[in-house]
Parts: sequence; structure tokens; C-alpha cells
Amino acid sequence: MIKTRSLFATLAAATLLAGLGAGSTTALVAAGTQAQDQSRSDQGEARREMRAGNQLSLSQIENRILPTMRGAEYLGPSYDSTARAYRLKFIRNGRVTYIDVDARTGRIINRSN
Repeated sequence: MIKTRSLFATLAAATLLAGLGAGSTTALVAAGTQAQDQSRSDQGEARREMRAGNQLSLSQIENRILPTMRGAEYLGPSYDSTARAYRLKFIRNGRVTYIDVDARTGRIINRSN
């Protein structure tokens, strides 16, 4: 799911860049590269912490949370290495809901509607 979304984001960015000037293009490419680097860093950190036994895997988190969100479409996760938390994104009836989950315990720490 994440790789597919990354591909779509890359294609959308490339389309946008094609219509912009060279100066704007450079700034957008740099910003996109930084975001991708941070995402890779966060994913690597999550993997290291999970292997060390310090936190739950994404699939364990999803197995706990997804059944509580019946009727909503699961849009995917993101990971915050600083907070050691996953943010799971859902949509139902046009409304987006974020569920923040402590990666160490699997507890829901925040829910936004």
C-alpha cells in the first residue's frame, strides 16, 4: 500500500513539476526528497525497534485497530519515530479519521474525526 501511494505521489509531483518554472521545480524536488528521506528513516527506525522487541509490528497494530473501524476504508499508516507512534488513516462517508497508536503498547493515544 505504501509503495503504491509513493508511486502515485511521485507521478503527481512529476506532473506538477512539468508545469512549473525551473526555480520552483528545484525547491519542490528538494522538499519531496527530504520528505522521502524522513519517511525511509522513520520506517527503518520502526523496523529496528520492532526487531529489538521494543514495539509492536505494524501488522500487530493493524490487527488490533482495523476491526474497530468497520464500515470505514483503511487508507494506510504512517510512523512517527520521535513519538514512536503509528497514525492509521481511515475514511467513512467523506470524513477522514486518524487513529494514533502507541507502537510500544498498541494503545490508542489519540483519535481525530
